[in-house]
Amino acid sequence: MKIAVVGATGLVGGVMLKVLEERGFADNEIIASASPKSVGKQIRFADRYLTVVSVDDAIAMKPDFAIFSAGASASRQYAPLFAAAGTTVIDNSSAWRKDADKPLVVPEINIDVVKPDDRIIANPNCSTIQMVLALSCLHKRYRIRRLVVSTYQSITGTGIKAVRQLQEEEAWHADEVRKNAHEVPSQLDAMPPHSQAYPYQIFRNLFPHGGDFNDDGYTTEEQKLVDETRKILRDPDIAVSATVARVPVVGGHSESVNVEFYEDFDIEEVRNIIASTEGVILYDNPSTNTYPMPIMSEGRDEVFVGRVRRDYSQPRTLNLWVVADNLRKGAATNAIQIMEKLIEKK
Repeated sequence: MKIAVVGATGLVGGVMLKVLEERGFADNEIIASASPKSVGKQIRFADRYLTVVSVDDAIAMKPDFAIFSAGASASRQYAPLFAAAGTTVIDNSSAWRKDADKPLVVPEINIDVVKPDDRIIANPNCSTIQMVLALSCLHKRYRIRRLVVSTYQSITGTGIKAVRQLQEEEAWHADEVRKNAHEVPSQLDAMPPHSQAYPYQIFRNLFPHGGDFNDDGYTTEEQKLVDETRKILRDPDIAVSATVARVPVVGGHSESVNVEFYEDFDIEEVRNIIASTEGVILYDNPSTNTYPMPIMSEGRDEVFVGRVRRDYSQPRTLNLWVVADNLRKGAATNAIQIMEKLIEKK
């Protein structure tokens, strides 16, 4: 097979190449593609180097699959061109997720929605993937009525610019401590200008802002959790209220999820359902301080669930803590798992 990775020089693109190698695709023809400024660069893959080619050249090579992580505008421009050449596109951007005729897929949940003639398949938002996977089997058993979710999202969800901002702020802080006889600076107001990914410092800080603000005060990241959850779980009546926060974490996204069901539940049955959900690990023992954290999810493909407990403030309601590596299951791994399932169908 020929497999193109579009956006191969970005954070997610790099993880896509790593996951392709890990999951047995190293012997296939891998095409690394990126923006014009990256054309000609060499990227290490398995036991060889790949030369980055332009997107137009990648289209001309007619790959079997093109896995995109190049942003929504690039996807809207180039995904149809790949599709017209007979390539199946799996797109990690927001470009196609809301389109009624484009499948939005978490393979453990709804790979069946992909039809043989589908040429553009949407990969969901990272926060959505981990939440719906943790809830999918519970939804089948009890049916979800309402979700209230607060996310604590890693800076890697923003990209390499955010990682550099945090590194620069950490370095500045350490330098100030050294220069001022180990006195800890109270704030970073004096920080010299640098290229910022965020409107505020992220070091020793967090802010309730991910994506762009809509007119109603919610952000685009929050709206994705609403729209995508309903589409993937195939239930337009699920009520979803979301708040997104960005935190100075590199390893993965965390979510506090409060879920109200139509049917009441037994807490031990809930635990058993979560533990038996494909791709999910129940990691929950309060007596030993066992609960998921982003630092333990980094580099892993599973979704971790802990702090499982009944909400006593209202009937039929459950609290969960959900953690996953946003670059892997939240992006690269999920896309490649979609491809694997489609190959199995052929």
